[in-house]
Amino acid sequence: MKSSVLTRYRVMAYVTAVMLLILCACMVAKYGFDKGEGLTLVVSQVHGVLYIIYLIFAFDLGSKAKWSFGKLLWVLVSGTIPTAAFFVERKVTRDVEPLITDGSPVTAKA
Repeated sequence: MKSSVLTRYRVMAYVTAVMLLILCACMVAKYGFDKGEGLTLVVSQVHGVLYIIYLIFAFDLGSKAKWSFGKLLWVLVSGTIPTAAFFVERKVTRDVEPLITDGSPVTAKA
């Protein structure tokens, strides 16, 4: 597996997690203080689009790493739980890094 597959996933995991935290703050402002209704709408739509991209990249990584359905489902759902994607991303990175090939030719030892 190429390292770009993991890099794409990691970037989208962080971006999605940060956008979800911003969305949570916007929801608190909207429903708790009646402020920022328009901003909440924009942030929710941006997070939705970014989450779809995250799903695609996470599914791609999971299929190439040959994850079980349960692990894939947990990684996909982690983008909807505030702060979960940060922790899941670290675990996924530790699990997937040994599977990465650098693309250089392998020399056989005699």
